[in-house]
Amino acid sequence: MAEPPVSAAPRSPPVPPEEDLTIPRAAMNKMIKEVLPEVRVAHDARELILNCCTEFIRMVASEANDICNNQQKKTISPEHILGALDSLGFGDYRIEAEAVLKDCKQVAKQRRRGSTRLENLGIPEEELLRQQQELFAQAKEEQAQFEQQEWLRMQQEAQLVAMQQHMQLQTQQLPVTKADTEDHYD
Repeated sequence: MAEPPVSAAPRSPPVPPEEDLTIPRAAMNKMIKEVLPEVRVAHDARELILNCCTEFIRMVASEANDICNNQQKKTISPEHILGALDSLGFGDYRIEAEAVLKDCKQVAKQRRRGSTRLENLGIPEEELLRQQQELFAQAKEEQAQFEQQEWLRMQQEAQLVAMQQHMQLQTQQLPVTKADTEDHYD
């Protein structure tokens, strides 16, 4: 008897309707307005579209997971999704899905290229490193000056406190004269 395939992503227990995950309503409303800008869509119709989209995503994801498991893979790939579309009878969408995949890869490639802004500055890496080291040295010097000023301030405060305590002790140790204790009544 053959063992069941190991699941790429174990199926989770059914989610109660109140905790059901769906496409955000704002995103769905935006898509509806983009596709049908001149048409008003009733609230019930929007909910139906939302539920249909959510169920479609679940069906395709579940089928892609099964394909992934059958191939003994651990990660669902775009090819698994395209295979799921075919096996579920949505092969007509394959060409459009492949075009979207190609666009997504192109955007991701441009993002990776755009993220290397240092290359676009036109400043050699050695110069950037030198500038960075200068900034670190400047910051270190400023920090040392600040710490020295702070130390001097604390020393001055300590001297002031010591002087005040010394003066207070001196006033307490002054001999009390008879004139100081007598009441002066004129």
